[in-house]
Amino acid sequence: MISPELPPSIKAALDDALQGTARTELAPRAASISAAYRQGGNSGAIRSRADALAYALVRMPATYAAVAASLNALGELRADFAPTTVLDCGAGPGTASFAAAQAFATLGTFTLIDANPALRNLALELAQHDPRLAQLGYLAGDARATLAKAEPAELVIASYMINEISDSAQRALADLLWQKTADTLLVIEPGTPAGFARIRDVRARLIGQGAHVIAPCPHERACPMAEPDWCHFTQRLPRSRAHMQLKAAEVPYEDEKFSYLVLSRQAPAERAARVLTQPQLTKIAASVKLCSDDGVGIVTFPRRDKAAYARAKKLAWGDTLRGSDSQ
Repeated sequence: MISPELPPSIKAALDDALQGTARTELAPRAASISAAYRQGGNSGAIRSRADALAYALVRMPATYAAVAASLNALGELRADFAPTTVLDCGAGPGTASFAAAQAFATLGTFTLIDANPALRNLALELAQHDPRLAQLGYLAGDARATLAKAEPAELVIASYMINEISDSAQRALADLLWQKTADTLLVIEPGTPAGFARIRDVRARLIGQGAHVIAPCPHERACPMAEPDWCHFTQRLPRSRAHMQLKAAEVPYEDEKFSYLVLSRQAPAERAARVLTQPQLTKIAASVKLCSDDGVGIVTFPRRDKAAYARAKKLAWGDTLRGSDSQ
Protein backbone atom coordinates (compact mmCIF):
# COMPACT_ATOMS: atom_id res chain seq x y z
CA MET A 1 0.00 0.00 0.00
CA ILE A 2 1.32 3.44 -0.87
CA SER A 3 0.45 6.77 0.73
CA PRO A 4 -2.03 9.13 -0.96
CA GLU A 5 0.42 11.98 -0.40
CA LEU A 6 2.99 13.04 -2.98
CA PRO A 7 6.40 11.40 -2.40
CA PRO A 8 8.93 13.50 -0.45
CA SER A 9 11.17 13.80 -3.53
CA ILE A 10 8.34 15.29 -5.61
CA LYS A 11 7.28 17.63 -2.77
CA ALA A 12 10.86 18.85 -2.51
CA ALA A 13 11.07 19.26 -6.27
CA LEU A 14 7.89 21.36 -6.27
CA ASP A 15 9.23 23.52 -3.46
CA ASP A 16 12.39 24.13 -5.49
CA ALA A 17 10.37 24.91 -8.61
CA LEU A 18 8.30 27.47 -6.70
CA GLN A 19 11.32 29.45 -5.52
CA GLY A 20 10.95 33.04 -6.72
CA THR A 21 7.31 32.62 -7.78
CA ALA A 22 4.75 34.72 -5.90
CA ARG A 23 1.62 32.96 -4.66
CA THR A 24 -0.38 36.03 -5.74
CA GLU A 25 0.71 35.33 -9.32
CA LEU A 26 -0.44 31.71 -9.16
CA ALA A 27 -3.78 32.25 -7.40
CA PRO A 28 -5.80 33.49 -10.42
CA ARG A 29 -4.24 30.80 -12.60
CA ALA A 30 -5.18 28.16 -10.05
CA ALA A 31 -8.77 29.43 -9.91
CA SER A 32 -9.05 29.29 -13.71
CA ILE A 33 -7.64 25.75 -13.85
CA SER A 34 -9.96 24.53 -11.09
CA ALA A 35 -12.98 26.04 -12.88
CA ALA A 36 -11.97 24.39 -16.17
CA TYR A 37 -11.57 21.03 -14.41
CA ARG A 38 -15.04 21.26 -12.83
CA GLN A 39 -16.52 22.04 -16.24
CA GLY A 40 -14.84 19.05 -17.88
CA GLY A 41 -12.29 21.12 -19.80
CA ASN A 42 -8.85 20.05 -20.96
CA SER A 43 -5.30 21.23 -20.29
CA GLY A 44 -5.30 23.73 -23.15
CA ALA A 45 -5.40 26.64 -20.70
CA ILE A 46 -2.04 25.56 -19.25
CA ARG A 47 0.43 27.39 -21.48
CA SER A 48 3.26 28.64 -19.28
CA ARG A 49 5.49 27.39 -16.49
CA ALA A 50 3.44 29.45 -14.02
CA ASP A 51 0.26 27.76 -15.28
CA ALA A 52 1.87 24.35 -14.87
CA LEU A 53 3.01 25.18 -11.33
CA ALA A 54 -0.48 26.38 -10.42
CA TYR A 55 -1.90 23.10 -11.74
CA ALA A 56 0.70 21.13 -9.79
CA LEU A 57 -0.35 22.86 -6.57
CA VAL A 58 -4.14 22.66 -6.93
CA ARG A 59 -4.76 19.44 -8.89
CA MET A 60 -1.65 17.25 -8.85
CA PRO A 61 -1.97 16.13 -5.18
CA ALA A 62 -5.60 15.02 -5.63
CA THR A 63 -4.88 13.27 -8.92
CA TYR A 64 -1.93 11.50 -7.31
CA ALA A 65 -4.14 10.39 -4.41
CA ALA A 66 -6.70 8.87 -6.79
CA VAL A 67 -4.00 7.04 -8.75
CA ALA A 68 -2.43 5.78 -5.52
CA ALA A 69 -5.79 4.46 -4.28
CA SER A 70 -6.40 2.70 -7.61
CA LEU A 71 -2.93 1.13 -7.61
CA ASN A 72 -3.49 -0.03 -4.03
CA ALA A 73 -6.72 -1.73 -5.16
CA LEU A 74 -4.78 -3.44 -7.94
CA GLY A 75 -2.06 -4.56 -5.55
CA GLU A 76 -4.58 -5.96 -3.09
CA LEU A 77 -6.01 -8.36 -5.67
CA ARG A 78 -2.81 -9.03 -7.62
CA ALA A 79 -0.05 -9.08 -5.04
CA ASP A 80 2.24 -10.88 -7.51
CA PHE A 81 2.03 -8.16 -10.16
CA ALA A 82 5.55 -6.80 -10.68
CA PRO A 83 5.70 -4.72 -13.87
CA THR A 84 9.00 -3.50 -15.27
CA THR A 85 7.55 -1.09 -17.85
CA VAL A 86 4.84 1.58 -17.61
CA LEU A 87 3.18 3.64 -20.35
CA ASP A 88 1.48 6.77 -19.02
CA CYS A 89 -0.91 8.27 -21.59
CA GLY A 90 -1.98 11.86 -20.97
CA ALA A 91 0.77 12.08 -18.40
CA GLY A 92 0.66 15.83 -17.71
CA PRO A 93 3.26 16.64 -15.04
CA GLY A 94 3.99 12.93 -14.50
CA THR A 95 1.55 12.33 -11.66
CA ALA A 96 0.53 8.75 -12.47
CA SER A 97 4.10 7.69 -13.24
CA PHE A 98 5.28 9.09 -9.91
CA ALA A 99 2.61 7.03 -8.14
CA ALA A 100 3.46 3.90 -10.13
CA ALA A 101 7.12 4.29 -9.16
CA GLN A 102 6.08 4.22 -5.50
CA ALA A 103 3.77 1.24 -5.96
CA PHE A 104 6.14 -0.98 -7.94
CA ALA A 105 9.84 -1.12 -7.12
CA THR A 106 10.26 -3.36 -10.18
CA LEU A 107 9.52 -0.54 -12.64
CA GLY A 108 12.58 0.49 -14.61
CA THR A 109 11.22 1.93 -17.86
CA PHE A 110 8.84 4.91 -17.75
CA THR A 111 7.29 6.21 -20.98
CA LEU A 112 5.04 9.27 -20.74
CA ILE A 113 2.85 10.81 -23.45
CA ASP A 114 1.27 14.28 -23.53
CA ALA A 115 0.87 17.12 -26.01
CA ASN A 116 1.15 19.96 -23.48
CA PRO A 117 4.72 21.36 -23.48
CA ALA A 118 4.37 23.27 -20.20
CA LEU A 119 3.28 20.14 -18.30
CA ARG A 120 5.91 18.04 -20.07
CA ASN A 121 8.68 20.44 -19.05
CA LEU A 122 7.49 20.45 -15.44
CA ALA A 123 7.39 16.63 -15.37
CA LEU A 124 10.97 16.43 -16.60
CA GLU A 125 12.03 19.03 -14.03
CA LEU A 126 10.35 17.21 -11.13
CA ALA A 127 11.67 13.81 -12.23
CA GLN A 128 15.27 14.95 -11.83
CA HIS A 129 14.84 14.74 -8.05
CA ASP A 130 14.31 10.97 -8.15
CA PRO A 131 17.10 8.71 -9.50
CA ARG A 132 14.61 6.13 -10.77
CA LEU A 133 12.68 8.73 -12.76
CA ALA A 134 15.54 10.90 -14.00
CA GLN A 135 15.83 8.99 -17.30
CA LEU A 136 12.13 8.67 -18.05
CA GLY A 137 11.09 9.00 -21.67
CA TYR A 138 8.52 11.69 -22.46
CA LEU A 139 6.93 11.59 -25.92
CA ALA A 140 5.33 14.88 -26.99
CA GLY A 141 2.29 14.79 -29.23
CA ASP A 142 -1.38 13.93 -29.71
CA ALA A 143 -2.39 11.05 -27.46
CA ARG A 144 -3.67 8.68 -30.14
CA ALA A 145 -1.03 9.38 -32.77
CA THR A 146 1.84 9.19 -30.28
CA LEU A 147 0.43 6.18 -28.46
CA ALA A 148 0.18 4.30 -31.75
CA LYS A 149 3.97 4.59 -32.14
CA ALA A 150 4.83 3.68 -28.54
CA GLU A 151 6.04 0.28 -27.42
CA PRO A 152 3.62 -1.88 -25.39
CA ALA A 153 4.08 -1.89 -21.61
CA GLU A 154 3.17 -4.26 -18.79
CA LEU A 155 1.30 -1.44 -17.05
CA VAL A 156 -0.61 1.16 -19.06
CA ILE A 157 -2.27 4.12 -17.32
CA ALA A 158 -4.77 6.66 -18.65
CA SER A 159 -5.47 9.05 -15.80
CA TYR A 160 -8.01 11.90 -16.08
CA MET A 161 -7.54 12.18 -19.83
CA ILE A 162 -10.30 10.32 -21.69
CA ASN A 163 -12.71 13.15 -20.79
CA GLU A 164 -10.61 15.53 -22.88
CA ILE A 165 -11.49 13.95 -26.24
CA SER A 166 -14.68 13.36 -28.26
CA ASP A 167 -16.93 10.31 -27.83
CA SER A 168 -15.81 8.69 -31.08
CA ALA A 169 -12.16 9.35 -30.26
CA GLN A 170 -12.68 7.83 -26.81
CA ARG A 171 -13.64 4.48 -28.32
CA ALA A 172 -10.64 4.47 -30.65
CA LEU A 173 -8.35 5.46 -27.80
CA ALA A 174 -9.70 2.68 -25.57
CA ASP A 175 -8.93 0.13 -28.29
CA LEU A 176 -5.42 1.50 -28.71
CA LEU A 177 -4.74 1.56 -24.96
CA TRP A 178 -5.69 -2.11 -24.80
CA GLN A 179 -3.50 -2.94 -27.81
CA LYS A 180 -0.55 -1.40 -25.98
CA THR A 181 -1.29 -3.28 -22.74
CA ALA A 182 0.95 -6.30 -22.32
CA ASP A 183 -0.60 -7.12 -18.94
CA THR A 184 -2.64 -4.54 -17.02
CA LEU A 185 -4.51 -1.33 -17.90
CA LEU A 186 -5.62 1.28 -15.36
CA VAL A 187 -8.13 3.97 -16.37
CA ILE A 188 -9.14 6.76 -13.96
CA GLU A 189 -11.74 9.48 -14.49
CA PRO A 190 -13.35 12.13 -12.26
CA GLY A 191 -15.88 10.64 -9.85
CA THR A 192 -18.86 12.24 -11.54
CA PRO A 193 -21.79 10.61 -13.38
CA ALA A 194 -20.13 11.59 -16.67
CA GLY A 195 -16.76 10.22 -15.55
CA PHE A 196 -18.33 6.94 -14.51
CA ALA A 197 -20.21 6.71 -17.82
CA ARG A 198 -16.87 6.85 -19.63
CA ILE A 199 -15.44 4.17 -17.36
CA ARG A 200 -18.47 1.95 -17.94
CA ASP A 201 -18.17 2.37 -21.72
CA VAL A 202 -14.48 1.41 -21.66
CA ARG A 203 -15.29 -1.57 -19.43
CA ALA A 204 -17.96 -2.98 -21.75
CA ARG A 205 -15.92 -2.34 -24.89
CA LEU A 206 -12.70 -3.98 -23.67
CA ILE A 207 -14.40 -6.94 -21.96
CA GLY A 208 -15.73 -7.57 -25.45
CA GLN A 209 -12.10 -7.74 -26.60
CA GLY A 210 -11.13 -10.30 -23.96
CA ALA A 211 -10.15 -8.11 -21.01
CA HIS A 212 -10.61 -9.40 -17.47
CA VAL A 213 -11.76 -7.02 -14.72
CA ILE A 214 -9.50 -6.88 -11.68
CA ALA A 215 -11.10 -3.94 -9.83
CA PRO A 216 -13.35 -2.48 -8.69
CA CYS A 217 -15.90 -4.90 -10.18
CA PRO A 218 -16.24 -8.48 -8.81
CA HIS A 219 -17.52 -9.80 -12.17
CA GLU A 220 -17.41 -9.20 -15.91
CA ARG A 221 -21.14 -9.13 -16.61
CA ALA A 222 -23.00 -5.94 -17.54
CA CYS A 223 -22.59 -3.22 -14.92
CA PRO A 224 -25.58 -3.44 -12.53
CA MET A 225 -25.35 0.17 -11.36
CA ALA A 226 -28.61 1.96 -12.11
CA GLU A 227 -29.11 5.70 -12.59
CA PRO A 228 -29.17 8.11 -10.89
CA ASP A 229 -26.51 6.25 -8.89
CA TRP A 230 -22.97 5.92 -10.19
CA CYS A 231 -19.89 3.97 -9.13
CA HIS A 232 -17.21 6.18 -7.63
CA PHE A 233 -14.86 6.30 -4.68
CA THR A 234 -13.17 8.92 -2.55
CA GLN A 235 -9.67 9.45 -1.21
CA ARG A 236 -8.91 11.94 1.56
CA LEU A 237 -5.59 13.76 1.49
CA PRO A 238 -4.07 16.64 3.45
CA ARG A 239 -3.76 20.07 1.85
CA SER A 240 -0.42 21.84 1.85
CA ARG A 241 -0.22 25.41 3.10
CA ALA A 242 0.30 26.61 -0.49
CA HIS A 243 -2.72 24.67 -1.66
CA MET A 244 -4.90 26.21 1.05
CA GLN A 245 -3.66 29.69 0.16
CA LEU A 246 -4.30 29.29 -3.57
CA LYS A 247 -7.80 27.88 -3.11
CA ALA A 248 -8.67 30.06 -0.09
CA ALA A 249 -9.52 26.80 1.68
CA GLU A 250 -10.31 26.64 5.38
CA VAL A 251 -10.39 22.85 5.81
CA PRO A 252 -6.89 21.28 5.95
CA TYR A 253 -7.86 18.30 3.80
CA GLU A 254 -9.78 17.48 0.64
CA ASP A 255 -11.69 14.45 -0.60
CA GLU A 256 -10.99 13.50 -4.20
CA LYS A 257 -13.84 11.63 -5.87
CA PHE A 258 -12.84 9.34 -8.72
CA SER A 259 -14.03 6.39 -10.81
CA TYR A 260 -11.53 3.79 -11.96
CA LEU A 261 -11.12 0.50 -13.79
CA VAL A 262 -8.33 -2.09 -13.72
CA LEU A 263 -8.29 -4.57 -16.60
CA SER A 264 -5.86 -7.40 -17.23
CA ARG A 265 -5.04 -9.97 -19.87
CA GLN A 266 -4.97 -12.50 -17.01
CA ALA A 267 -8.10 -13.62 -15.17
CA PRO A 268 -7.92 -12.78 -11.45
CA ALA A 269 -7.18 -15.62 -9.05
CA GLU A 270 -10.00 -14.42 -6.79
CA ARG A 271 -13.03 -12.15 -6.81
CA ALA A 272 -14.04 -9.77 -4.05
CA ALA A 273 -17.24 -7.84 -3.38
CA ARG A 274 -16.71 -4.06 -3.27
CA VAL A 275 -18.07 -1.59 -0.71
CA LEU A 276 -19.77 1.16 -2.73
CA THR A 277 -20.47 3.75 -0.03
CA GLN A 278 -19.50 4.39 3.57
CA PRO A 279 -21.26 1.69 5.69
CA GLN A 280 -24.15 2.82 7.89
CA LEU A 281 -23.86 1.79 11.54
CA THR A 282 -26.72 1.70 14.06
CA LYS A 283 -27.25 0.08 17.43
CA ILE A 284 -29.11 -2.71 15.67
CA ALA A 285 -27.00 -3.51 12.61
CA ALA A 286 -24.39 -2.45 10.08
CA SER A 287 -25.68 -1.90 6.55
CA VAL A 288 -23.18 -2.17 3.71
CA LYS A 289 -23.86 -1.38 0.07
CA LEU A 290 -21.97 -3.93 -1.99
CA CYS A 291 -21.31 -4.77 -5.60
CA SER A 292 -20.96 -8.55 -5.57
CA ASP A 293 -21.27 -11.45 -7.95
CA ASP A 294 -25.04 -11.17 -7.41
CA GLY A 295 -25.20 -7.48 -8.35
CA VAL A 296 -25.61 -4.31 -6.28
CA GLY A 297 -27.45 -4.57 -2.97
CA ILE A 298 -27.46 -3.83 0.75
CA VAL A 299 -26.02 -6.47 3.05
CA THR A 300 -26.98 -6.24 6.73
CA PHE A 301 -24.77 -7.46 9.57
CA PRO A 302 -26.91 -7.69 12.75
CA ARG A 303 -25.26 -6.59 15.95
CA ARG A 304 -26.21 -9.85 17.63
CA ASP A 305 -23.70 -11.53 15.29
CA LYS A 306 -20.77 -9.98 17.11
CA ALA A 307 -18.02 -11.27 14.82
CA ALA A 308 -19.74 -10.18 11.60
CA TYR A 309 -20.75 -6.81 13.06
CA ALA A 310 -17.17 -6.19 14.22
CA ARG A 311 -15.87 -6.90 10.72
CA ALA A 312 -18.47 -4.60 9.17
CA LYS A 313 -17.53 -1.75 11.55
CA LYS A 314 -14.01 -1.81 10.16
CA LEU A 315 -15.11 -1.48 6.54
CA ALA A 316 -14.72 1.73 4.57
CA TRP A 317 -15.89 2.96 1.19
CA GLY A 318 -13.92 1.12 -1.50
CA ASP A 319 -12.89 -1.86 0.65
CA THR A 320 -13.32 -5.45 -0.46
CA LEU A 321 -15.09 -8.38 1.16
CA ARG A 322 -14.12 -11.92 0.31
CA GLY A 323 -15.98 -15.22 0.56
CA SER A 324 -18.03 -15.72 3.70
CA ASP A 325 -17.34 -12.17 4.94
CA SER A 326 -20.10 -10.88 2.67
CA GLN A 327 -22.62 -13.52 3.64
